[in-house]
Amino acid sequence: MPEGSEKHTLYIIIISCIATIGGFLFGFDSGVINGTVDGLQGAFNSDSVGTGFNVASMLLGCAVGAFFAGRLADRFGRRGIMRVAAVLFIVSAWGSGIASASAEFVVYRVLGGLAVGAASVLAPAYISEVAPARYRGALATVQQIAIISGLFVAFISNYLLAGAAGGSTSEFWLGFEAWRWMFWVEILPASIFLVALLMIPESPRYLVLSRHRNKALEVLTKLIGREAAERKVEEIDHSLAADHHRPRMRDLIDPATNRIRKLVWVGIGLATLQQLVGINVVFYYGAVLWQSVGFTESDALLINIISGGLSIGAVTVTVLLIDKIGRKPILLIGSIGMSLSLAMLVVAFVNATTNANGELTLEGIFGPLALVAANVYVVFFNFSWGPVMWVMLGEMFPNQIRGTGLAVSGLAQWGSNFAITMTFPIMLASIGLGGAYGFYTLCAILSIVFVVKMVHETRGMELEDMSG
Repeated sequence: MPEGSEKHTLYIIIISCIATIGGFLFGFDSGVINGTVDGLQGAFNSDSVGTGFNVASMLLGCAVGAFFAGRLADRFGRRGIMRVAAVLFIVSAWGSGIASASAEFVVYRVLGGLAVGAASVLAPAYISEVAPARYRGALATVQQIAIISGLFVAFISNYLLAGAAGGSTSEFWLGFEAWRWMFWVEILPASIFLVALLMIPESPRYLVLSRHRNKALEVLTKLIGREAAERKVEEIDHSLAADHHRPRMRDLIDPATNRIRKLVWVGIGLATLQQLVGINVVFYYGAVLWQSVGFTESDALLINIISGGLSIGAVTVTVLLIDKIGRKPILLIGSIGMSLSLAMLVVAFVNATTNANGELTLEGIFGPLALVAANVYVVFFNFSWGPVMWVMLGEMFPNQIRGTGLAVSGLAQWGSNFAITMTFPIMLASIGLGGAYGFYTLCAILSIVFVVKMVHETRGMELEDMSG
């Protein structure tokens, strides 16, 4: 690195942290729904399927947002599309709280989903494109800390608002119920994100891809110094020289075999398996889950806060290790840990009983077993698949197909997320918690095989050296 590299490193860290505010909002928007389920059910008179759709509706927007954000970012820039996402976060937060009917609520949640989907793929991509290879993994992992921090803050906000009002459905300030204020809290960080995005540069790799070489050189000079910037522009140019055209979906097909590139299938597999292990059941339905096994609403919201704190600790460990031991070992450790802890949850939930009111309860050792196993599971997920999947998606695709590769992988990720979230209430009513978590356990075991057979290490590789 050239002289003055400490100054450049600080600048890279600052702009990366600004990008991760999108991750914070991704987490907050995903977690805030956790404490509002009872309020939604009461306000809109919805049954279990209707409530499931109200909760999962955002994920439809996420799937669309992730798919089109990657492609639009190749046309209009990473920074520009993140700004659009910031505006959508603000509109969604306000509208979700003011909604008076299910249809209106769903519209605003879908708008929020578009923002979450865009932020989920663009923040790690942007960080990967501005950060040097030697600490790219650590900075990209900060995105997951931001996501978990957003969830954590949403859980605390929900807990405090519900406590102050006497329940999520009780009236709070200005005559509005507490659950509506849970959504409105998000307006503040979303506004900060919008303002902060005005201060960061465009991705230099996007600028080269868009034939704005001088602007790319200017940005890279701020990132790594003039001499290194000139070399890096040459490297980016060289990586695109063989087929330098506007990115398109057709680039995902290998011209030698006329089939979809294996790398694309790896991206889809990573994105899908991250959801099939059932993590978002904990995120979206945590309060409902714990109430179903005997905890009060207040206790359930407090357990969510504890889980959020443990998650932040787990991701912090990943930040310290990911550029030292690599992505693949961390994924493998996480898959094994999730499989074992999910199996423990299955044992606990299979032994649940039903009380006189028809509510599930965990008696004896099975209550503590479920509580410990769930938190161990969350820790393993947030040590591994939570952050590493996004790190790999942001860096594993060659420059020419990064936007389109992220688009397809993001669509798979959020489509799987929607399916898992939408089906959980139905599974809970039909095969019970034991059956539902049995399915997630099988998927976690499948993820072990996938990592061993399909995933290749990307630690220390320059983005220009990634091959399709």
